[in-house]
Amino acid sequence: MTHLLPTHAEIEQAAKAVYAAMPATPQYAWPLLGEALGAEAWVKHENHTPTGAFKIRGGLVYLQNLAQRPRQQQVRGVISATRGNHGQSVGFAARRYGIPATIVVPQ
Repeated sequence: MTHLLPTHAEIEQAAKAVYAAMPATPQYAWPLLGEALGAEAWVKHENHTPTGAFKIRGGLVYLQNLAQRPRQQQVRGVISATRGNHGQSVGFAARRYGIPATIVVPQ
């Protein structure tokens, strides 16, 4: 199976989809962590996203691509099985793009 890397244009399009829905997450230097590691340490605070996790980006990009399909190829909805952040990503993005979503979570 051959996997192709995304083009620069696809990366730019994905970035636009993400930053239209949320601001960039902050990064902070952590001197005590850096001291323990023996290197400068910066931490990206993904807990500042609308869902509190980095996975929101994938859901936004994927569902934007679904929402932009020609009318005859539009989906009626999406379903996701999850135990956490992935489902939040799909639900958040589905609401943003007006796509019905069912999120299945184990008990």
